[in-house]
Formats: sequence, structure tokens, C-alpha cells
Amino acid sequence: MKLLLGVFATMFPFINFAQEQGVDQKIDAFFRPIADFLGSYIFYPINIIGTDVPIVLLVLIGGALFFTFYFRFPNIRLFRTAIRIVGGKYDDVDHHDAYIDEDNINTNEGDLPDTIKVEGNDGEVTHFQALTAALSATVGLGNIAGVAVAIAMGGPGATFWMIVAGFIGMASKFVECTLGVKYRDIDADGTVHGGPMYYLSKGLKERGLAKLGKGLAIFFAIMAVGGSFGGGNMFQANQAASQFTKMAGFESGYASFFFGIVVAIIVGFVIIGGIKKIGKVTEKVVPFMAVIYVLAALVILSMNYSLIPASFGLIFDGAFNLDAGIGGFIGVLIVGFQRAAFSNEAGVGSAAIAHSAVKTKYAASEGIVALLEPFIDTVVICTMTALVMIVTNLKFGLFDYGNLDATKNVVMNTGEHLGGVDLTSVAFDSVIPNFSIVLTIAVILFAISTMLSWSYYGLQAWKFLFGKGRVTDIIYKALFVFFIVVGASISLGAVIDFSDAMIFAMVFPNVIGLIILAPRVREELIRYKKAIKKK
Repeated sequence: MKLLLGVFATMFPFINFAQEQGVDQKIDAFFRPIADFLGSYIFYPINIIGTDVPIVLLVLIGGALFFTFYFRFPNIRLFRTAIRIVGGKYDDVDHHDAYIDEDNINTNEGDLPDTIKVEGNDGEVTHFQALTAALSATVGLGNIAGVAVAIAMGGPGATFWMIVAGFIGMASKFVECTLGVKYRDIDADGTVHGGPMYYLSKGLKERGLAKLGKGLAIFFAIMAVGGSFGGGNMFQANQAASQFTKMAGFESGYASFFFGIVVAIIVGFVIIGGIKKIGKVTEKVVPFMAVIYVLAALVILSMNYSLIPASFGLIFDGAFNLDAGIGGFIGVLIVGFQRAAFSNEAGVGSAAIAHSAVKTKYAASEGIVALLEPFIDTVVICTMTALVMIVTNLKFGLFDYGNLDATKNVVMNTGEHLGGVDLTSVAFDSVIPNFSIVLTIAVILFAISTMLSWSYYGLQAWKFLFGKGRVTDIIYKALFVFFIVVGASISLGAVIDFSDAMIFAMVFPNVIGLIILAPRVREELIRYKKAIKKK
């Protein structure tokens, strides 16, 4: 409590100075060259049939397709099993002595090889809590704000490619979260440390690639810390504050500051409790906020059901329309895949950090659960947002697709320039007046839950870099809480581009490691399938 109060006390003079001296613009100016430098490498384009395609997107798509075929469409074959695991059907497989296969892949009563020294400590959270903790990071403002802008930029056809990206991304999530459990560390007190940092360093060392694994793990951890402060924190706080102050009719910048203080207090108290506290909060908040948002979208769609067939027609026509040439077709595909990847984080590796804390003796059990995330996040929730945008635009002619200003804000037919969550808010309000109040609640819940999970991701990466200990924890958590208030109070500008670049930078080391370690995942899947058959 004293720590939180001390952090907040430093905010008042800083925010006052920032608002009077225009420090927000100075921060943008500081981060712009850094963001541009990182982006030039992370989003380095390769020309394909006259269209520049970011190399990171090719890595994501290539990896997802490889895992989809290598594991024979796990996104279809294992879907029902995933539902059963989350529902508790196979809990006794995890809670009792694990089945030991004839090859003795696992020993010592079925514990994972890396954790056999700590008997009885199989993890910290349930399958459902691990799923909701990870979902709380992926289901966020990317679903509300990012999708709306993607539709405005790429047209309705981008929706189709978002769905495809979500479908094949299920395979990537399965692989990375299986490895997250397999190579996790468990302390003597049962605290779990896991994620790409550990399966890159430990897994590649097993394959005789110790130096490569260590280098990739360090690079990933640095990017994860940066991503947690930026995209996982400041962007969320900024967009939530923007929606709240607009709905409440506040003009003063101090309203955003005090909003940030309240959110920081909430997040601060929760993250002090660690993954167990985060799991208990997210298992209640995530389903609630998802239901609120999906119901809100369904209400709008049901009120305009006659326009849904035409909307799907626009989606399919836009996805395969070659009127603008091959370049236009690839452009729409890029927008769809890029927004889906940013939203569900499949291939980024972040979700493996939360899933590694699950209570299980079978790594593949949690990988199977994890493949539900891109389906829920992208195939369901992102599609809901896209349909709302398309239907309302059909009915009211809110904007012309592709009509964006220099800052990528959408130029509305009223002359307003809107971006992010404000664009979605207008679409909702156009059908039901003042419905943005419900959206505001959903936005705040999305933002808080995303910050909760990203705080855990960033902390695990921070510990990997700087060591485990109370002082290490306090420093990171204090910085994280500080940036919530800063993010709510100032303009982000280039900081967003900076954090985006860091999050997508996590893709390169992660996908390289996933491909090399894919055979280990196959072994774990075989083990688990044998265990549930013996049930």
C-alpha cells in the first residue's frame, strides 16, 4: 500500500508539468525515431507481386501453416477435447498419478522432468483460470478498436482473412503453450516461471543449440518487457481513459489522470497477489466482459438482421475481389492477418507465460486448452465487431472504406476524424442511442484485464533478465503502475508504434524455437492422448 501511494504521489507534479509544457509531444518526438528504427526492421517489407508484405507477417503465417499441417489440423481434431478439459472431464488424469508411457518419457510419478525435484507442486492455477488469464490479455481493445480500424482500412474483406488467421493461429497457440508447460521452472514454494524465455533456453539446449537458445530467450524477454509497458499497459489505459472521459463529458486532462489513478490502484492491488490472484480475478471478469460485449453486438445485429446477408456478401466479395488487382487483394489479406495476429497474439508467445502456471502433469493438456483462445478472440469476438461495423455502415453510411487521414484516423462522412475505440463507439451509438455507455464498461473491463495479464507476462520476462526476488518484483510492479497513470494522461503517438514493434519482435525468436521443438510437442501430445484413453 505504501509503495502504491508513493508511486501515485510522484504523479501529480509530473502530470501538471506534462500538461503545461507539452511533454506528451516531447515523448512522441523522443520515441518516434526509435519506433521508426525498430519498425524498419521488424516490419521490413518483402515485395510480393508488387505489394510490400511485412516479413514478420510471413513468419507468423508460415509458422501457423506449418503447425497446422505438422499436427494434422489440431484446430479441428482437438477442439472437442479442449472443451472437455476446460469443463473438468479429465481433471482426475492431472490430479492423480500420471500415466507413464512405455518409453519412460516422464518419471517420478508422472511429474514433468524439469519439476520432479518438487513433489506435489504441479502448478498454481486451474485450466480454466489459465485460459481466462491468457484470454484477458488477448481479448482486449484490439478486438474493439483494432478491428474497427482494420475494416475501415481494408474494407469488409479483411474480416474473412481475420477469421482464417484466427483458425490457423489455433495451431501456433497449441504448440507454444504445450512447450510453456513442458519447460517451466517451479520454485520450492510452488511458484511457477515459464514461457518462451524458458523453452527457448532449455529446449534448444537439449537440441545442442544452447547459445542460440540463450540469445533468442534474452531477446524475447527484452521485447516482452517493453511490450508489457507499451501495448499491454499504456495503450490500454489511454484508450479506456479516452472512452470514459468522452462518455462522461469531461474536457480537462486531469479527468484522464484521476481515471488512471483509479485503474492503477485496482491493477496494483491485484498484481501484488501474483498469478493466483490474477487467475481468480480474470476467471470472473473475462467471461463477464466477453458476454457483455458479445450480447451488445448481438443486439445490434438482431435489430438489423435483414442486412446480415448483404454484409457477408461484402465480406466474401472483398476478400477475393481482384478489381483492384493482385496488389489490392494482397493488401486486404495483410490487413486482416495483421489485425488478427495483434489481437490473438498466436505465435507471439506471450500466452505461454500464463499457461505455464497451470496445475497439470501433462504439458499437452494445456496446449490443447490454449487453442481455444484464437477461436474465441478472433473467430467469435473480432467477427462480431466486424459485422457491427459493416452493418451499421450499410445502414447509415458512416464512412467510406479506405478514407483515412495521415495519422490513420478514419475520416467520417460527417467530417470527424475518428480512430480506435471512438469509431466503434459511433457504430454502436448509431443503432441504440447512448449504447456507448455499455461499450465504455466493456472497454474498461477489457483494458484492466489486459493490463493484469500483461503485468504478469512482463514480470516473468523481467525476472528472467534480472533475477528472482522481492526487490526485483517491487521495481517492476512500481514501474508498471506508474505507466498506467502516464498512459491515461498523455498522448501516446509514437509510443504505440514503439510497443507494437516490440510485441511483433517477439514473433521471430518464438517461431524459430517452436519449429525446432515441434517434435517435443508431438511426444507430449502422444503421452496425453494415451493417458486420457486409459481413463
